[in-house]
Amino acid sequence: MSGSGTRSRSRVKEPSRHLALPSASAAAKDRVHTGYDEDPKPAGSRPTRAATMQDIADALGVSQSTVSRVLTGSPMPVPINPATRQRVVEMARQLHYRPNPLARGLRGAKTMLLGVIVREITDPFFAGAIDAISLEAGKRGYNVVLGHAHGRADEVIALRAVLETRHCDAIIIVGDTSDQPRLLKDLNETDATVVGLWQGSAFLPGMPTVNVDNRSGVMDLIDHLIGLGHRSFGFIGGYFTFAGGRELGDINEREIAFVQGLAERGIEVSPEYICDAQNNYAGGAASFAELMALPRPPTAVMASTDVLAIGALRSAHRLGLQVPEAVSVVGFDDLPLAEHTSPPLTTVRQPIAEMAASAVRAAIGDLPERGSDDSEPIIECLKPMLVIRESSGPARPRDD
Repeated sequence: MSGSGTRSRSRVKEPSRHLALPSASAAAKDRVHTGYDEDPKPAGSRPTRAATMQDIADALGVSQSTVSRVLTGSPMPVPINPATRQRVVEMARQLHYRPNPLARGLRGAKTMLLGVIVREITDPFFAGAIDAISLEAGKRGYNVVLGHAHGRADEVIALRAVLETRHCDAIIIVGDTSDQPRLLKDLNETDATVVGLWQGSAFLPGMPTVNVDNRSGVMDLIDHLIGLGHRSFGFIGGYFTFAGGRELGDINEREIAFVQGLAERGIEVSPEYICDAQNNYAGGAASFAELMALPRPPTAVMASTDVLAIGALRSAHRLGLQVPEAVSVVGFDDLPLAEHTSPPLTTVRQPIAEMAASAVRAAIGDLPERGSDDSEPIIECLKPMLVIRESSGPARPRDD
């Protein structure tokens, strides 16, 4: 599997209501003081209007400003009596009071909303990433406003405007957006902090990014396979149709690391051993079949994502090829499904929870205030971990 010259990679195409409020009666006050947990509304009633601070004030016979100071944590020149504070908190709970993010934003207070724009929500990896971001945001008292751009620049920009209107305190961009300069320019002009996640090596002026060390993960896979005796390799790279059929961010980095890593170890890769396919199961299956149809098929196939690797495993089954006896297959990401494939998939586990936590910390204010210059953004790059399972094994003997 050697070759030189200009690479021409193979590309595979895939086949109006009212809320009954308690009055400031002795009974209502007694209920607060005695610590009853009953909802003050009649059983079976359905509140149709959100309770306000004024409702709480009327129920307790205190001023609205007192309620506001308690619930917003505003500084108070004269401390509020602890008993009064407790009464306010308890009545807010009984009335199911929820702060109005828009009103808080107009007052200049934090809305406790975190906007998340994801480029491709149908990708199983990003679905897990969003869940991790939501969990981390929830630990810090934030709610997530999710926008799915379907990969189209005009939709992403429209979503950015929506998130700004909702007065989100910060925005996290999930997935490579380096091909959308207009979006990046607009985001840098917003007042909200903007953080990038899984942007690859793209430089995003003024935007802190949290990435995974793709090269480190690919090197671990290469060394693992070489240690098993493999010297003939194939690679399946993924692209997205919304990006005009080009590789983005992490996937592109993994392909570069694959070629360079093997070259550093004295193994050259011919262009026909690298296939690009749409990043889905069918794309992985079609690319694997193409690699196996070569006159001298590789003994090991590395896929840039687990989605592609799972498609490759399915293709191997259809072709009657045993994995890893006939060919080893490895992936990248460690999706939850990876340990349940047949055989379980050797892959690289991304530190998703740690990356999500780092991005949320950066987004909600654990970074210095943004300046007016385009200084180098803070970039955190976390290392992944090799997970060895049963889809990789010793290289089969070659006849030549």
